[in-house]
Amino acid sequence: MRMTGGEALAAQLVREGQRTVFGVPGIQLDYAMDGLAQQRTRIRFVGARHEQGAGYFADGFARATGDPAVCMVVPGPGLLNAGAALSTAYACSSRVVLLAGQIPSPAIGQGLGMLHEIPGQSEFVASLTKWSAMARTPQEIPALVRRAFHEVRSGRPRPVGLEIPPDVLAAQSDITLVDPTPAEHPALDADDIEQVAALLAAASRPVILAGGGVVAGGASRALARLAETLDAPVVTTRNGRGAISDRHPLALTMLGGRRVLPEADVVLAVGTRFMTLRGRPLITAPGTKVVLVNVEPADLGGPRKPEIAVLADALSALEALADALPARSGPSRRAAEVARVRAECTEQLTAIAPQLAWLTAIREALPDDGVLVEELTQIGYASRIAYPVYEPRTFITPGYQGTLGYGFPTALGAKVGRPDVPVVSITGDGGFGWGLQELATARKYGIGLITVVFADGYFGNVRRIQQEDFGRTIATELVNPDFVALARSFGISGFRVQSPGQLSGVIREAGSEPVLIEVPVGEFPSPWELLAEPTYGGPVAAG
Repeated sequence: MRMTGGEALAAQLVREGQRTVFGVPGIQLDYAMDGLAQQRTRIRFVGARHEQGAGYFADGFARATGDPAVCMVVPGPGLLNAGAALSTAYACSSRVVLLAGQIPSPAIGQGLGMLHEIPGQSEFVASLTKWSAMARTPQEIPALVRRAFHEVRSGRPRPVGLEIPPDVLAAQSDITLVDPTPAEHPALDADDIEQVAALLAAASRPVILAGGGVVAGGASRALARLAETLDAPVVTTRNGRGAISDRHPLALTMLGGRRVLPEADVVLAVGTRFMTLRGRPLITAPGTKVVLVNVEPADLGGPRKPEIAVLADALSALEALADALPARSGPSRRAAEVARVRAECTEQLTAIAPQLAWLTAIREALPDDGVLVEELTQIGYASRIAYPVYEPRTFITPGYQGTLGYGFPTALGAKVGRPDVPVVSITGDGGFGWGLQELATARKYGIGLITVVFADGYFGNVRRIQQEDFGRTIATELVNPDFVALARSFGISGFRVQSPGQLSGVIREAGSEPVLIEVPVGEFPSPWELLAEPTYGGPVAAG
């Protein structure tokens, strides 16, 4: 077929099953945008007001659905603007496909001062992706797009990047579209499974640590089956929340994990880096045998010192282990132990009762499959250990990247991907300032996100740390708009509530249109004693 590179790009995206592209148009993307315009009945373009927002939209879509999501930006400043979102997607193993413009092919690397030129753009793309390439001819585009989607679906699902110069997008040629290729994962080693199964069968107090890889791999049922077979508590990391329902009698958050991990004789860590936020391996008791299962080879080696390291995706490994172990007979011995640990956690959480009250109100207003996107705000910090999660892909976090301001635009992308369920973004007034212009995007496309802005007039966590460490503060005070009036100026329903009960009521009554809820709050009790890494035994894991 005779077509431009831009037409080939759009047609191959459709062939890969994509129905949405997030981005911001610009001159180097003109022919790509025209290609999408010709395919508008099969694929839609959701335009952000900032490239950072476009990147976060894609990340939220990918993590809420498990499907690849596409972000398209112009080169140079557009790509750099999207960098924060890419770094978050990279940290959280998110299936984001970045399509980046370039300067004209003959000028790349020449330093001629072309529009949007930056030195080493390809190296920048490579630093935030697991695979990247540049199309040099329009004929290459279909195969490179196919390779990008193959890579993002295979192994560890981190972002991938494809750069396409404007002359390549504009050039016409005889182009052949290609069929998608299936995902590939490392072959499971039967000897590894046999060794791990023997170790687990001999354990008296096994514990499973489930990370984000269990969620990304669609392995939740296999996880629950193995936990029940072993009669082992399951501790979920921050990115692993939802890997097993918090209603399951063997499920614990990392707060409870600090209690059971030090007492384990074998820890099976699946789909987690097994590292603390300080860059050290998780601390376990002397003599505890650690088994690491991960699809990422780098997460199986030093500084970790596992008894056994298994290179495998979570689903294959968990299913194989459950098949290799004898079924448990009789009632669970450890469910009562887990119940006692949960009771201890409930008592500990009274230290952050104000945050807990707001989280309880949100949880009660949402169905089990409702999605919560947390933020770096006092309610968000507490949600990591105090918000019950019942299904996979219903709790979204920035992971170790800790990207302030990611929450609102990420939640918009999650809602685009899951229009059938309520999606709530909890954010502070500080973080909301990063992306509040995307209220325009919510209104333009009718994205029915429920946004809750907890407003105290400060960068609250920074203020607390400065006060505690130095006895004074600087640059932490905020000048805020009237958030309710701001929402209404965009044509979005705005509410101000004063109590958890009122918040729950507004969330329950929200329909299919976007809603913003402002919650004026004061200073909250510090959650960090509950979240901080202790000197011994089971520190809080990032993902």
